[in-house]
Amino acid sequence: MQKITTLLSVSLLLAVIAITSYATAKDEKSVGWAPVKGSLTTRWTSDVKPTKVHSEYPRPQMVREEWMNLNGLWNFAIKPKAAGRPEKWDGLILVPFCVESSLSGVKKTVGRKNRIWYSRSFEVPSSYLDKRLLLHFGAVDWDATVWINGKEVAKHRGGYDPFTVDITEAAGDKTCEVVLSVYDPTKGGYQPRGKQVDNPRGIWYTPVSGIWQTVWLEPVPKKAYIRSLKIVPDVDKGVVKITADVSGASATSKIVFSQKSGDLKLDGISGKPNKEILVPVKNARLWSPDNPYLYDIKVALVEGDDKPGDSVKTYFAMRKIELAKDEQGINRLFLNGRALFQYGPLDQGWWPDGLYTAPTDEALRYDIELIKKLGMNMIRKHVKVEPDRWYYHCDKLGMLVWQDMPNGDKNAGKGFAKGITRTPESASQFHLEWTRIIKAFHNHPCIVMWVPFNESWGQFDTPRITKMTRKLDPKRLVNSVSGWSDHGTGDVLDIHSYPGPGMAKLEQKRAVVLGEFGGLGLPVKGHLWWDKKNWGYRSFKTREALTAGYLDLIVKLKPMVSKGLAAAVYTQTTDVEGEVNGLMTYDRAMIKMNVEKLQKAHKGLYEQVSKQ
Repeated sequence: MQKITTLLSVSLLLAVIAITSYATAKDEKSVGWAPVKGSLTTRWTSDVKPTKVHSEYPRPQMVREEWMNLNGLWNFAIKPKAAGRPEKWDGLILVPFCVESSLSGVKKTVGRKNRIWYSRSFEVPSSYLDKRLLLHFGAVDWDATVWINGKEVAKHRGGYDPFTVDITEAAGDKTCEVVLSVYDPTKGGYQPRGKQVDNPRGIWYTPVSGIWQTVWLEPVPKKAYIRSLKIVPDVDKGVVKITADVSGASATSKIVFSQKSGDLKLDGISGKPNKEILVPVKNARLWSPDNPYLYDIKVALVEGDDKPGDSVKTYFAMRKIELAKDEQGINRLFLNGRALFQYGPLDQGWWPDGLYTAPTDEALRYDIELIKKLGMNMIRKHVKVEPDRWYYHCDKLGMLVWQDMPNGDKNAGKGFAKGITRTPESASQFHLEWTRIIKAFHNHPCIVMWVPFNESWGQFDTPRITKMTRKLDPKRLVNSVSGWSDHGTGDVLDIHSYPGPGMAKLEQKRAVVLGEFGGLGLPVKGHLWWDKKNWGYRSFKTREALTAGYLDLIVKLKPMVSKGLAAAVYTQTTDVEGEVNGLMTYDRAMIKMNVEKLQKAHKGLYEQVSKQ
């Protein structure tokens, strides 16, 4: 298999040459920053420095060579919600770590009566002065207002979707000051918030407020530039459909594709901006967990006289996910025309040192590598959305992803089958954020299923939301609700069974999946978030006993797979705060079960489907 290394090499190179404006103090203490002591750490905690914090190119599917990383030390202040810009700052915070995290250097609760203010300045490089300046925020939780040199330039509501602000006019040509104000009511609002609560306990975790993903500046051509790409592989027709959304395109503009390596022939392939372009992919090498083959290409915007303009490097994969019947007439999840049992963990994506934010990109990748090592082929990303690079690592490593919408608003509960009645404002915000999330991460081949609701929490208008999701992305599967209040919609019937396993009756139109089961707990002294209050669905005292208990679940799961169970999700990847039911401890220092025994057991699950 050809190894696609181009984008990784580019990312490493860009990380080296990217212009930065970090503080240049000799050590962290001299500039007033250090991780808050007394917190549980990971092996990567010590790698985090103000001069080196998530320095990798943050958007691997649209790579430009020029960019400025604005992660690092910012001024911050926590002030009453109604107060204006602070005259004095409380101190320094390490962006992109949230205020409540140890790695931010702050570790303070903001609360719904307050808001967070941020400020930092940077010099606009001379090479940027004749270009349009785009300020990118990976994610800010939740309600953000942005000022540049004292001028308000943007408002954004959404804690999980990336957003971009054109700051060209406000930035000027010298020092540029960015000020950000963020309000996050956590449980006091209707907004999507996932597992965040004001009083962490059990399965509920610490609030995450403010900036929690990379902030960066990017220069693009002033007249016309590529805003985004939409990439849709069509395995049956042997083409990939690419639409370049171009701002400022003229009548003579065109999109030209090229590739310097690999077996994809792109000579002469071009089309119009903002129009779907069909790119033939002959004898396509199909992407799968066993062979995660990616095609690297360059997308260039040129004028009619072949004058070069904006260009980006991207990648795509040829793969097809569908619901289909096997030889016994049972609905299964098919990948590239073959039934594949999907199995993997519920993945919360939390870190003891960074909370929502992994300490480093290496740490972000580690969890996926470990899951792959255990012989699993799928991750259910649970009520959280990750940075773009997490999905990039899944693309590269060959990991299937079920992507949840973060929970929000009220919890309908098991007995409220119809769901909740949202206010118009709440419903509108759900629609807006879910739409943005699907569009932002649409191009990642790893994502094979969208999950708009989890266990009735915030669930409303289920048939309509299912239809909306399918319209936004007709090429992926839709799991209307994972667990509890099924409405007969979507591609799968998803039940939860703890510790389980369990299986619903087979259906004619949908596949049957087990969206959550397991939750076997093992508290490990020295690796706990709390000394007390630790919780699991069933508790064990030794690694050997935990392994035996887990293997017993897999033995019970096997016949269910043979009977038609199409997928299963084990709770969970790691311990999280008071939850101790992870495959690993919260600090990722220990894999709690015997790796070789798990590998062998998981292999037996896939064999049940291959025999059908």
